[in-house]
Amino acid sequence: MQHSADSKLGTLTSPDRVRIQILLGSTREGRFGDRVANWFYGVATKREDLIAELIDLRDWPLPFFNEPVPPITGRYAPEAQAWAAKVGEADGFVFVTPEYNFGYPAVLKNALDHIYHEWNNKPVSFVGYGGAAGGSRAIQQLREVVVELQMAPIRAGIAIPFARRLFDESGAIKDESYDGRANALLDQLLWWTRALKAARVEKPASS
Repeated sequence: MQHSADSKLGTLTSPDRVRIQILLGSTREGRFGDRVANWFYGVATKREDLIAELIDLRDWPLPFFNEPVPPITGRYAPEAQAWAAKVGEADGFVFVTPEYNFGYPAVLKNALDHIYHEWNNKPVSFVGYGGAAGGSRAIQQLREVVVELQMAPIRAGIAIPFARRLFDESGAIKDESYDGRANALLDQLLWWTRALKAARVEKPASS
């Protein structure tokens, strides 16, 4: 499941439009994340100030990271080269994650660990879903991880408690107030995306 809003009408080369990747961080059979990710992607594609792309880790089956050198060296495994190129296209990110035993999925950590420089100096936010905590504990752990990748986790995020009650069988969200929260997240993410993109152009940061 990989979708992009590039086909939307508009000037895709406008400097005011940035590229945001929405990363679905669960690959397990029977996952609920499709509904959450598709909902957020739908909100993002209605905006004229960004280009949204939905990235499903099922489409990027990376092996368990077990390389002799760390990715900070830039020496990526052959199977990670295409993943690095894809991540490198983005100006900012939204990670959609469930919560497994107070943490986030191993497949998401694996995707983060395989590369390094393509994450650097880019903002990221989070949409968590799950039971009573709504994925908030997974989000908190991810905030610590992305800092080490030289990413900028923004304050705005969304935790969706008891997510299965909030979406109908068609995948539509029942509480439309979440659309407003999603747009508020994107507003803040875009501010940081534009600021950091300009800074990267002016003076690329060293590792």
